Amino acid sequence: MRALVRGGVTPNSITVFGFALAIATAVLAGFELWIIAGVVFVVGSLSDMFDGSVARMSGKATRFGAFLDSNLDRLGEGLVLGGIGVAMATEARTWAVAMTFLALAGSFLVSYTRARAEGLGVDSNKGGLFSRTERLVLVGAALFLGGWGITIEVVMTILAVGTLITFAQRLFYVHSVLRDADGPPEAS
Repeated sequence: MRALVRGGVTPNSITVFGFALAIATAVLAGFELWIIAGVVFVVGSLSDMFDGSVARMSGKATRFGAFLDSNLDRLGEGLVLGGIGVAMATEARTWAVAMTFLALAGSFLVSYTRARAEGLGVDSNKGGLFSRTERLVLVGAALFLGGWGITIEVVMTILAVGTLITFAQRLFYVHSVLRDADGPPEAS
């Protein structure tokens, strides 16, 4: 990271680079080039770990940079899952397609509930089965093992169920915090 900072690499350029790798991963997955897609995905995921650190080390941390990073992370995750879904659709693997799109919806809901709760002043990143790290590990596993039997069906089912459980956990957590903060409902 120090070398990146000394080299003048900006945090936003790292964010955009990681997003470009997500696009490449999606295309590779769509063409069922699983191992190459997995390698590109890992490199992109690792670069995503650097942008925030480089921002802090270089003194270039901005609110817009954090906003850009969060949004491109979500879009990149959606594109990669979309690429997996396209590959499964071309093989008429209906269950895998359905689970991939449920995983996509669940993943977006996990991120959205966190952002919306924080907008209401609630730290909703408490617990939850599948945060971003767990989702990245499962997507990486799906990519590396994509050509092996029903691996994608299994991994996407786990991801779909896990993200929806995490969404529910965060929803109930935020409900309990806001219920306690708002007090009992008034009698009419």
